[in-house]
Amino acid sequence: MSTLRPTFRVLKNGYDRFAVDDAIEKYAAQIKELNDKIRIYEQQLQVANERILDVQQQYTNLENSLSAEKQAAENIARLSLREANEIIDTAQRNADMIVRQALITSREILTELSKLYNNADAVKLETKEKLEQLLKDLEDFELPKMPDLAWLREAEKKMQ
Repeated sequence: MSTLRPTFRVLKNGYDRFAVDDAIEKYAAQIKELNDKIRIYEQQLQVANERILDVQQQYTNLENSLSAEKQAAENIARLSLREANEIIDTAQRNADMIVRQALITSREILTELSKLYNNADAVKLETKEKLEQLLKDLEDFELPKMPDLAWLREAEKKMQ
């Protein structure tokens, strides 16, 4: 259908009635077709608006969910950090206690070693003195003179 203005033949009593009726029918059909399209477009618009509202609702729900998850993640991070700091503090206290105990034990061991060293030095001196005395006694020790074994041999010969 054309958007140009129709022209009609002029007759004795006016315009060509059939041409006008035909044009009116064409315009009526065009109006009906356009109204049908408008109705379809309005329905599509309504469906699109409903879909937009649905998507906006989903977006709002996702935004709220994301906000809640973000808050939960921040809470978990904060709790984790607090727990990690507590673990570190406990480990530091335990390490300090272990080091303190190790130092006390080391001091006791060094004290005992020092006593043992002093005792060992005294024992060494005492042993040295005893060994020197023993050597002196050994040097002074005189073995008795061995008797002449010739008489024993003679006695053995006689007995044979």
